[in-house]
Amino acid sequence: MIRGAYAIFERDIRKFLRSPFFIFMTLIFPLVYLVIFGNAMGGTIVHIPIGVTQEELFKNETPLFAGTVDALVQAHERNKPPLFQVTRYVDEETAKLDLATGKILAVLVLPPAVAPENPIRVYLDSSEYMIPALIQSGITSVLMQTGVHSQVLIQNIYGKIEYIQFFGVGVIVMAIFMTTMMGGGNALIRDREMGIIEGYLVTPVRRSSIVLGMIASGTVKAFIAGVFVLLIDIFVAGVPVRSITDILMVLAVIFIICLGINSLVISFASRFSNQSAYSSVVAFLNLLLFMTSGAFYPVIGMPDWLRWITVINPEAYAVHALRSIILRGQGLEVMGIDLIALGIFSAAAIVIGITSFRRTLE
Repeated sequence: MIRGAYAIFERDIRKFLRSPFFIFMTLIFPLVYLVIFGNAMGGTIVHIPIGVTQEELFKNETPLFAGTVDALVQAHERNKPPLFQVTRYVDEETAKLDLATGKILAVLVLPPAVAPENPIRVYLDSSEYMIPALIQSGITSVLMQTGVHSQVLIQNIYGKIEYIQFFGVGVIVMAIFMTTMMGGGNALIRDREMGIIEGYLVTPVRRSSIVLGMIASGTVKAFIAGVFVLLIDIFVAGVPVRSITDILMVLAVIFIICLGINSLVISFASRFSNQSAYSSVVAFLNLLLFMTSGAFYPVIGMPDWLRWITVINPEAYAVHALRSIILRGQGLEVMGIDLIALGIFSAAAIVIGITSFRRTLE
């Protein structure tokens, strides 16, 4: 029994040592996980964009306004960047418009002078995690340091949003990726191993039709998973549902990201001959995309080198679009760029998927 077990053990070890790809993934994946996850979660949130304005139209800056703005600009801990990135506004209406479109995350409205009957108003974008509390504590600290003791009225423009709601929207994108990984890429490799793909090739079906059919089926599977998680968010996490129009826009975003990610996964799967190697690479891709999408933690809290990944990360655009609709009740005027980016990504992924799949058959 021992001799047989040793023989099997020796064969398996030799097989592992003859696979440099698996050795590389075994050693490098924990390191990448540490670097990506460690920097994407719990980073220092600084340079928070806020706006400051006066209750009256700008003619002259009041001493309260000038002193508060200077203090906010200089607000930072020792050896750390400033907490706030301050923009002066000439009127309250313009500042609130930029707050509603996501250009800034808070608006501080200062009265002409400090007085009990003149409260200071703060309007917060409450759809982000941790940032509203940081803004509130930072502004309160600055006002106390400058000797201003007026009443501060806080208004969360999107109401109170719990972390489960913030994170729940991101889980929709994670469910889509996991479904495409299992139901799209693995299904393609399994069909190749069983000879089903070769069977398609002896039929009149064109090669591009084969991959388009697989992209379509994987997209439908991922769409069902995304909608299922959306329903869980609504009935379990308590995310708000405002109108039928919002639901239709959410479904459109889910469909576009399903189509793009499934096409991308198919293009990866077409380059692998076994499921183990494919799963290792796609797991790494999932880590990189999901951790930098802002689903777990605000993108503004990531280091600059990691934040740049979000610029080319389709999941980041999907998460932002879904949060804009579900948590903020915003429309195309805010998420238009997200939809354009997702559309370009999906079109490019389909072309890459078809091209990559056809090359593997030549």
